[in-house]
Amino acid sequence: MLGIRLNKKPLIGLIGVVWALFQLYTGFFGILAPLQQRSIHVAFALVLTYLLNPASGKCDKEKLYLDQMLCIILSVGIGFYVSVNHMALSLNIGMYSELELFLGAASVVLVVEAARRLTGFALPLICITFLAYEVVGPHMPAIISHPGINTEQLAAFQGLTTEAIYGVATEVSASFIFLFILYARFLQETGGGQVFIDLASSMVGHVRGGPAKIAVLGSCFFGSISGSAVANVAGTGTFTIPMMKKNGYSAPFAGAVEAVASSGGQFMPPIMGSAAFLISEIVGLAYWKVALYAAVPAVLYYLAVFFMVDFEAGKLNLIGLKKEELPRTRDVLAKGWPALVSPLILIYLLAVLQWSPAKSAVWAIVATVIVSMMSPATRLTPKKMYDCLVGGSTGAVDTAVACAAVGVVVGSVTQTGLALKLSSILVTLAGGSLIGLLFLTMVSCLILGMGLPTVACYLVLAVMVAPALVNMGVVPIAAHLFIFYFGIISNITPPVALASYVAAGIAETSFLKTSFVACRLGASAFILPFMFAFNPALVLQGDIAEIIQCIVTATVGIYSLSIGFEGFCKKIVPAWQRAVFIGAALLLIVPEFYTDVAGIAIFAAIMSFHVMETKKEMSVGQVQFKE
Repeated sequence: MLGIRLNKKPLIGLIGVVWALFQLYTGFFGILAPLQQRSIHVAFALVLTYLLNPASGKCDKEKLYLDQMLCIILSVGIGFYVSVNHMALSLNIGMYSELELFLGAASVVLVVEAARRLTGFALPLICITFLAYEVVGPHMPAIISHPGINTEQLAAFQGLTTEAIYGVATEVSASFIFLFILYARFLQETGGGQVFIDLASSMVGHVRGGPAKIAVLGSCFFGSISGSAVANVAGTGTFTIPMMKKNGYSAPFAGAVEAVASSGGQFMPPIMGSAAFLISEIVGLAYWKVALYAAVPAVLYYLAVFFMVDFEAGKLNLIGLKKEELPRTRDVLAKGWPALVSPLILIYLLAVLQWSPAKSAVWAIVATVIVSMMSPATRLTPKKMYDCLVGGSTGAVDTAVACAAVGVVVGSVTQTGLALKLSSILVTLAGGSLIGLLFLTMVSCLILGMGLPTVACYLVLAVMVAPALVNMGVVPIAAHLFIFYFGIISNITPPVALASYVAAGIAETSFLKTSFVACRLGASAFILPFMFAFNPALVLQGDIAEIIQCIVTATVGIYSLSIGFEGFCKKIVPAWQRAVFIGAALLLIVPEFYTDVAGIAIFAAIMSFHVMETKKEMSVGQVQFKE
């Protein structure tokens, strides 16, 4: 394949800076008309994708090949034409010229191919399947058939309207997600990630199994800002995993702790993962409300992981790090407080002043830049500012392209009316049972999540499955968080498990062993979504008394479940006691008063027995020692 050797770095830098400045400008002064804003956003993402990624991994990345040049020229041309003629395209629905139909079709091809170069074959194959369904609809089984869409209608709808490629997913990417990715990059560049790690070290490093708890807490802090499980593992794992291994944890366990803790960061407010912005848009809630409703499940998730690593440390008789080896909280805050200013400002703008996410993110970036100037160690030089702008842009490419590609699927579902049919099919397959439908949804999330980014996984299932869950009585926010949650959990679920894969590489151990240990550590995480689907009080839907009761019983249930799975509390727990602990936990999951009472009673009884048995063994041991 013909190609010219080219130093791409200055060109990538220029495009990245211009894209970032465009997003900052529209975030501050207000976004442009929908089709205009989104077409420019997608054009930048496509240009960077094709500039950075040749057609095959075997190609020389230092060269620019003919196919890349053609794709870049087409991407620029389509973006320019659609953005300039956005008003005419919006008004002339169904009356397009041959050139416009060609550009619409080319948009679909460019987006699907860009998704292949970035994410592999899974997402493009899903897109192609749905595109084919549009054309062959009349020949499908009656339950999912439709009159059929001709290629002209398909090209126009997919590439020239705000219903598909330039639909809701791209809207959220173009207005919110990019700016938060850029903000995370600025925060990381000014030392925010290290401050979070140091803060976690000062708080829990000295307790039993301290290094693992540093990983849990540090990944929680950093993950809530980074919004990416894999980036979180890479960012914090290089520090925490070697520390855990040195402390006595096995390599697979150390990798698994980091993978599970990092995955949960996408669910942890205030920023969460990119899909949280989509939830806000689709459900029709302010973003800060979505973050608020997700807070209790997120805290319960980290409590479950915290309990598991604590019990593992007890089982291995591991101690914490020496206090003199750890930073003091007071010193960390005195030195690193600038890194905490912008997250607090962000929360205030989102939750108290209720500004738009875009405007809040812009001002959080401004605050980060201003506060960084107060210390030479964190000061953003022109070179660092440049790196932040370019790094934020290149970091947003995957999400922008995934959103555009998922828009193809959404467009197909919308144009054919498949969404309503799928809801009834799923309900039928589940036999009218909510637990059956939730289980099918969980399996779908885990399978799709193995091959798709979290954003893509969430959006596909939000369109096809969420309506069925809502029709079966699940509160809308709980239904969407259920899908979001399991899309995230796929990061630790074999056979793909990207977070486990990266963590295993850092830990220098088996990927499969790390993944299976991660699934054990995250066992409570697989049950938690069912808890808030059945009991919306856990996502703060209900009166105060009910919410408090549910939080208390859920916390006890997760503690009991962790004991049962880990097999340790005060001492090694016999198999029959583990079964009782798990039984008590399962009773506490069912949202009924009587099951809660029974679960608490059983837990109190078995816990009392376990404590008394432990004390008895200790007293016998002390007597024997004296003798």
